[in-house]
Amino acid sequence: MRSMLLLSSLVFVLLAQASSLLAQPSTEIGVEVSQRERLADGDEFDMPLDELLRRGQSVFEAEWTPQEGGGRPAMTGARNPLAAPEDPLVFPRNFNRVSGRDSNSCSGCHSVPFGDPGGGGAFSAGAFVGAERFDFVSFDHDVTQQGVASVDEEGKFVTLPTLGNYRVPPGLAGAGYIEMLSRQITADLQVIRDNTGAGESNELVSKGISYGVVARGADGSWDVSGVAGLAPQSLAGDPPSLAVRPFHQSGTAVSLREFTVNAMNQHHGMQAVERFGYDQDPDEDGFTDELTRAEITATVLFIATRGAPGQMIPNKMEFEEAIFYGEELFMNLGCAGCHIPQLPLTDGGWTFTEPNPYNPPEILEVGEAETYSVDLSSDDLPGVRLKPDNNGAVWVRAFTDFKLHDITSGPDDPNAEHIDINSPGGSAAFFAGNRRFLTRRLWGSANEKPHFHHGKFMTLREAVEAHSGEAHFSREAFRGLSAQQQAQVIEFLKTLQVLPSGFTNEITDPAGAHKLGWPPPSIWAWRFIQGARR
Repeated sequence: MRSMLLLSSLVFVLLAQASSLLAQPSTEIGVEVSQRERLADGDEFDMPLDELLRRGQSVFEAEWTPQEGGGRPAMTGARNPLAAPEDPLVFPRNFNRVSGRDSNSCSGCHSVPFGDPGGGGAFSAGAFVGAERFDFVSFDHDVTQQGVASVDEEGKFVTLPTLGNYRVPPGLAGAGYIEMLSRQITADLQVIRDNTGAGESNELVSKGISYGVVARGADGSWDVSGVAGLAPQSLAGDPPSLAVRPFHQSGTAVSLREFTVNAMNQHHGMQAVERFGYDQDPDEDGFTDELTRAEITATVLFIATRGAPGQMIPNKMEFEEAIFYGEELFMNLGCAGCHIPQLPLTDGGWTFTEPNPYNPPEILEVGEAETYSVDLSSDDLPGVRLKPDNNGAVWVRAFTDFKLHDITSGPDDPNAEHIDINSPGGSAAFFAGNRRFLTRRLWGSANEKPHFHHGKFMTLREAVEAHSGEAHFSREAFRGLSAQQQAQVIEFLKTLQVLPSGFTNEITDPAGAHKLGWPPPSIWAWRFIQGARR
C-alpha cells in the first residue's frame, strides 16, 4: 500500500513538472530575427577558424529585422541625429532606396557573379553614396527644411543625379590581399615621411609606385602639395598619415573593418559597439550592443579570406593567340602604367591581421583587443590561394596601383561625380564634385558586371572608351589599333575573372585545370608545345 502511495506521488510530481514546462512557452517561439549566430567579445579567440568564418558569414548573410536592431529610427546613415526628429524612420519610412536604410543584408548586394556572398553587385543593387546624410529623400518640394527630404546644405533642391554618387557594389574577392598590400605601401610612405627633416623633400615610392613628393618647410611644417594619388584625409594632420585607402571607389576607407562598420549602419541600421559604445542606443530603436567587436571581426575575416580572382583561358588556339597578343598590347598601350599587373607582398605580409594598424578613431585600433592572425596562403581556406615564391614574395595580380586618378575630361564629363565624399559635407570642395577614382582592380572584373564606378557600362569596351583625363593617351592609343587588335585587348581583359567555387588554380582553363606553361615565352612556342600535346 505504501509503495502504491509513493508511486502515485511520484507520478503526480512528474505530471506537475511536465505541466509547468508546457505552460512556459519557449522564448524563441514567434521570434523573427536573422540567422546570425551571436558572438560575445572574446569568443573569436575560443573557437576554430573555420567556425569563426562560418559565424562571420552568418553576419554577412543576415537579413536584419527590427526585433534585433535592424533599422535606425532616429539617426541618418551618416551617423547624425535626424534633422526632423519628429518624423522617425519607422514604417512607412523605415526603408528608402536612395537615402537608406536600403538593403536587407550584405549578401543581398554582394553576390555577383555566382550568387556567393562576397561578390560584386548588379546595377539594381547600387547605392547613392552621400545621400545617407538626408533623413528620408522624397524630392518633396513642400518640405524646405535642410537635410530632411530634398534640400541640401546650400539650400538647393537636389535631383536624383545630384543628391549623391551612384555606385555599384564592388567585388570583394581577394580583399584580404588588397588590404595587406595597402598596409605595406602605407608603412613605406610613413618611413619616408619620418625621414624627411625640416627644409627637406623626399619622393614617396613604394613597390615601384610613385606617390609624388612630400616636403617640409624650414620651420618643420608639412607641404603635401606634391603628393599624388592619395585622398585628402591622408594629407591632413601633423604629420599627414599618407595612408592608402583601398576601399570605396573614391579611396575613402582604410580597411575592411572601417568599410564594414560604416556599411552596417548606413545600409542596415545596425550599429557596432566599437563606434557607438556599449549599452548605447543612438538610433533609439530599443536595442543596444547590436554588433559586438567579435562579430565585426568575424565578418571582416570572412571577407578577407575570400579566394583571389584568377585568369580563365579557353583551350582553343585562336582564343589563346588573341589573349597572348591582347596582353602584349595592354602593356604597350600604357594601360599597365596604372593597372600594374602584379605587386609583391613581402615579409610575411600574406598573414592578415585584425585590426588594421591604420584604422581611424571609432574603429578598433591595435592594442584595444588581441590581434587575430590568418595565413591567407593556407590551403585550409577556400578558393585560389596565392603562395610565396622562392624569394619570399606573394605576387598579387590585381592590376592596380592603389592611386587616385582623374580619368574624366573635366567637371562636365558624365563620369564625374556631383559630390566629393572625401571632403567635409557641405563644404565648397564637397560640392565641387569628384573626378578622381582608385585605379580599378581588374582582377575579377570580367564577370563582375556592370563596369565602371557607376555601373552604367555592360561591356569592357565601353569602360575602356570612357577613360579620359590622365588615361587620355592610352584611350587614344587603343582607338588607333586595328579592329582585330582591339578585339585581342578585350579578349585578354575577358580572362580576368572571379573563378567558380572549387577552382584552386589561379591560371586555369574552363574545367579548372592549371593552364600549364601560361604565359608562354612566345605564341610560336605555345603553338609548338600545344601541337605536341593535342
